[in-house]
Formats: sequence, C-alpha cells, structure tokens
Amino acid sequence: MNEITQIRKLSLWIFFIPLIAINLCLFISQNYSLLEGTFFSVDQIGRSAFSIPYLDGSLSISRASRTFPQYLIFKPAMIITAIVLYYYWRNNNNLINKYNYSNINYKFRTFGILSAVFLAIHSIFLGIKFDIQIYKLMRRLVLLLFIVFELIAQGILVYHFFKLKTQLSNLINKKVLFLKAFLVSVLAVVAILSLPILLDKGNTHFKHALEWNFFVGVILFYLFTRFFWKRTT
Repeated sequence: MNEITQIRKLSLWIFFIPLIAINLCLFISQNYSLLEGTFFSVDQIGRSAFSIPYLDGSLSISRASRTFPQYLIFKPAMIITAIVLYYYWRNNNNLINKYNYSNINYKFRTFGILSAVFLAIHSIFLGIKFDIQIYKLMRRLVLLLFIVFELIAQGILVYHFFKLKTQLSNLINKKVLFLKAFLVSVLAVVAILSLPILLDKGNTHFKHALEWNFFVGVILFYLFTRFFWKRTT
C-alpha cells in the first residue's frame, strides 16, 4: 500500500533530521575553535567545553542551537521536520480510515499536526531576543505543547494499531507494536514524575539532561515505525 511505503520513508526523516541537527549543533558548540576567524565564528553564548549533556546536563539544547551559526542548522532542520510530521500524521490517518472503512479526521491526526505546528513556531522564534516576561513564558508553553501533543498523538495512534492488529497481522511486526506502546508509556510516566522538578527553579543540570534524552525518546518512536511496517513491495 502506498500509505505504508510513504510512512516508512517519512519516519526515517523524522528521526534522523532532528537527531543529526541537535548533535551537530552540540559538536559546533564544543568545537567552536574550528570556525574561529571565519564568517561562521561561533557566538560566545553558544560556546561550551566538552561534555556529554545526555549524562551531565551541562547545557541545554536551546543554548547549543539558538546562536549563530548553529541556528542556521537547527531552525531549517526543525521546520523541515515539522513539515514531514504533517505528512506522517496525514498518511496514518488515511491508512486507518481505509481499514476502518471511514472518512474522518482521527484525534491522533489533529494532535500530531498541532505538535508539528508548535515545533515550527518554537524553532522560528528560538534565539529571537525579547526582554518581555510573557514572551519567555509563551516560548516555554509552545515547547511544552509540542511535547504533550506529540505524546498524545503517538499514544492514540498506537491504540488504533492495537485495535487493528489482527487485520494488519501480515503487514506489521507485533513485537515492535508493543515496543512502541512501552516507549510512549515510559515517556508519559517520566514526564509526569519529572513535573515537580521541572516546575522548581533549581535542578538545572537534571532539566537539561532530561531535555536531551526526552527529545531523543520522542523521535525514537519514528525509528520504531520504520521497523513496525513490513515491506509492501
């Protein structure tokens, strides 16, 4: 089926584009001397010593990506990812409609596209400086909505696949379906348990480490999608 072929391709783009982008920004941030004396000289704020933020939370994704020249990589990558996410959720909606003999917009499509919109908005405004408290609050809110809507969309989609797993038995890997369900459950539990810490003003390193790992966890869902569907051609 055409939808399945497209979904398998789109899922890899959604996983690799942001993963490469954030780690390339991290590499530039820690190896800023490579660009010293060139047009792409790294902004002072975007420079950092070597560390593994996934473990020590030494810097945030925002700090590694919001300054020049890192944002030249980060912003286009996230906007492209947002566009690809739109097509991913649209194709999944079309696929579920075919198997349910329906013609509706499922909730996972709505939440998935909204998550893509908020990712694009966050990327566009990242690094733009406004000394307004409400702007800073809105920026955090937009990022939070991206994460929340993404998890909701992923969870609802997995639920629909469980309902259709008998009909799809020749097309899917059921072990990967359970793996996707486990991943979404873990991410949801971690998000809920971490909420009190995130609302506290301290624990900066924990928040940064959580940010890096949680982001990878969210896009890992799409790598699993690649192995979830069997080849149809």
